[in-house]
Amino acid sequence: MTTFDRSQLPTRREALTAGLAAAAALALGRSAFAAPASNSPYGPFKMGLQSYSLRGLKANGKPDLDKALQATKDLGLTYWESYVAHFPIDAKRALEFKEKAASFGVSVIGYGVLGFKNDHDANRKIFEFAKAMGLGYLSADPSPDSFDSLDKLVEEYGVAIGIHNHGPGHRYDTIDKIAAAIKNHHKLVGCCVDTGHFLRSKEDPVRAVEVFGERTYGVHLKDVKDAKTFTVLGKGDLRTVDLLKALAKIKYSYCLAVEYEENESNPVGEIAECLAAARAAVEKI
Repeated sequence: MTTFDRSQLPTRREALTAGLAAAAALALGRSAFAAPASNSPYGPFKMGLQSYSLRGLKANGKPDLDKALQATKDLGLTYWESYVAHFPIDAKRALEFKEKAASFGVSVIGYGVLGFKNDHDANRKIFEFAKAMGLGYLSADPSPDSFDSLDKLVEEYGVAIGIHNHGPGHRYDTIDKIAAAIKNHHKLVGCCVDTGHFLRSKEDPVRAVEVFGERTYGVHLKDVKDAKTFTVLGKGDLRTVDLLKALAKIKYSYCLAVEYEENESNPVGEIAECLAAARAAVEKI
């Protein structure tokens, strides 16, 4: 088990700057689209978490929202791509959810990973929730027969869909499969680049960003060694600096979400290491 070294966290000034920027964005009601603070330790990126990383922080046997948000605050982060156990899909509660996140200085700017089927009414309910939450994108695993519905909904609601690659053997496990799936569809249908799962599929995440360009909607930042073993960022085969350069080139403006799936019950120390590696990589772009 890795010890949580607080020296790996951003300085108080860095965290305060990021927190104030998030609070201002929330007050304006445009947190998914506002730029990060100019002196953020993460450069031009909205560094955050896929909240699934904190699923193991529980109360009464269930993922605990307060614990997850407090851990995010302690890590000096202000952005989330939330997963469903932290904020269920309920448009009527969107204001409550946003206020809850804001009380910890967190902006929920993405959500997923969601399944979509050929059910336009059911899909619409998800988009109604996304719009009420002020989300910029949804990471998704859509069935092939859902794309006509999604084309209509991304146009109507202005919320993007990023197809998430789930690793070897999945229907969206390679760059070329996703590129073929989104071809001739709405420009707001693209790819959520999960760097770890692309590495597991022996695909280059940097190439993924280059291929999908401005249709990169969501990034799950994780590292893998030898296409098998998930590691702390910087200890696997991800070319992190090159990835960040590729994202900067396309002016990537959505959540850059660390997703650390290991050490489920006590992940915060390793997440802090991932963030330290991310800050070091930002300095080199």
